[in-house]
Amino acid sequence: MHHKNIKRIIIKQLKKQYPNWKRFSQKGKKEIAKKVLQEVTADYDFNCEITASHADLLGIEEQVPAKGIITLSEMAKFIENINQNSIIKYCSYKRSPLYIKDEELRYIDELLDDRILKRLLAYDGYHPGMHEIFPVNMFRAELLKAIKYPEISYRKFCTEEYLGYDRKQNRVFCGLSLNQNGASIHHTQLCKFRNSLTFTQQVNLMVYILHHFNQSGLLGDSVIHGVDSTELASDCKLPSATLDIKGKKICIYNDIDCDCGRRRNKRDKSIYVIGYRLHTLTAIDAKTGHSFPLVSLLSPANHHDSHFLPYLVNLAQAMGIDLKLITADEAYHDKDGSLFEETKVIVTTPPSSKVKLPEHVDSKTGKVFCHDTCTVPMKHLGVESQTHEYKCNADSDECSQFCSCKQYRTIPVDSGLFQQIPYHVSGLQHAHNIRKNCERPFNLLKNQTGMEKVRVRSQHSTMARCTLSSIAVLLIKMAGTRTKRPISTPQQVEMFEFKKAA
Repeated sequence: MHHKNIKRIIIKQLKKQYPNWKRFSQKGKKEIAKKVLQEVTADYDFNCEITASHADLLGIEEQVPAKGIITLSEMAKFIENINQNSIIKYCSYKRSPLYIKDEELRYIDELLDDRILKRLLAYDGYHPGMHEIFPVNMFRAELLKAIKYPEISYRKFCTEEYLGYDRKQNRVFCGLSLNQNGASIHHTQLCKFRNSLTFTQQVNLMVYILHHFNQSGLLGDSVIHGVDSTELASDCKLPSATLDIKGKKICIYNDIDCDCGRRRNKRDKSIYVIGYRLHTLTAIDAKTGHSFPLVSLLSPANHHDSHFLPYLVNLAQAMGIDLKLITADEAYHDKDGSLFEETKVIVTTPPSSKVKLPEHVDSKTGKVFCHDTCTVPMKHLGVESQTHEYKCNADSDECSQFCSCKQYRTIPVDSGLFQQIPYHVSGLQHAHNIRKNCERPFNLLKNQTGMEKVRVRSQHSTMARCTLSSIAVLLIKMAGTRTKRPISTPQQVEMFEFKKAA
């Protein structure tokens, strides 16, 4: 933990002493990084108690639930109040149908309410009279780029070719004037806009879109949630400074927030990645298998996935998302049941092969028997104090040892066949199989909205890009113009019903 604390101190010191870090040359960054690295390690006391929070050590201290996050139910009331209490009655005339010919853009333009967006994007000290280009125009420009021009750079997007006065559809969607003397958007303004978006604002924007998404009917009545992660590689190749401390290597890169971690095995890529890991909670329709991103956290790539599940769950609950069951891979396992005790959310993962199988348990089905001669599987009563309770399910004439058998058994909760929901429960295997659909939003995020190459140079800006891209993915889904023809025989997944202990 000390090497994480040292890295945290170095990053904070670099940001405080060198706020213009990005403007330094590569040589200058190397000299500064080595200097600060040596200063911090020389004065560091390895016997001291680490007082930094766990989120601070993970590099997500700015992404924890904070005051100001609006829940889904509060957002519904907020929208209703604005629609009912608007003093100014807007003219029914809109220029959008005249200039926005693209069906997808027209749907999104009509869905977004600038009155709501202006309030969500307002900040302390904001005054409309101070601006020629408003935050809502920047937000719409970000959406336009993610939806229609994901493959190009911001510098090229903000040219006459895409936002010029002859591109009336694009300018009207962004809310820009069609007058030749009207202001346009520069790429540096979009950069400042992303940097200015607080995490609370990003979450509230996501809640606003999720409100419309829930009303769209794209999710059925059999929804489970999934958690997965993906790497977002930075263009940093070599560290500016490195130091080995007690077998742990500390590296400082051009993007001082990123780090080097192991990626999942891919044939065409190195096992190491320099950048970030995006941890995302998704909603999965159990009948169709379709999955949609709900909320994400962005961390340096060197941290293990297991640390981030509690933070995702807490953030989702702060947004008012109803969580009951989460399917994930083994990295996100609720090992000691603390997550369930705190949030009442059940996490199910594929059974670990490293866990020893209890006696008198079928290794394939997970069915529990009372003893070696028992032929009738026992009935699961529930979980109490991290212990599964079972009772005999045989009739007196079915078992020759009915009178002499104790007819009761307990098995501790583990990461194998006996998690919070034991493996033999009907439908659980389908939850494990459907887990792989969590990868679909990542493919859309990278290929559909242009996040395959990270074009920004800080964790905060990258997180803003991820949020805007997730919003774009949901809007594209709601517009439905890119939906392929449905398959004649879609795979049906049975509903999940789990009984809790009394």
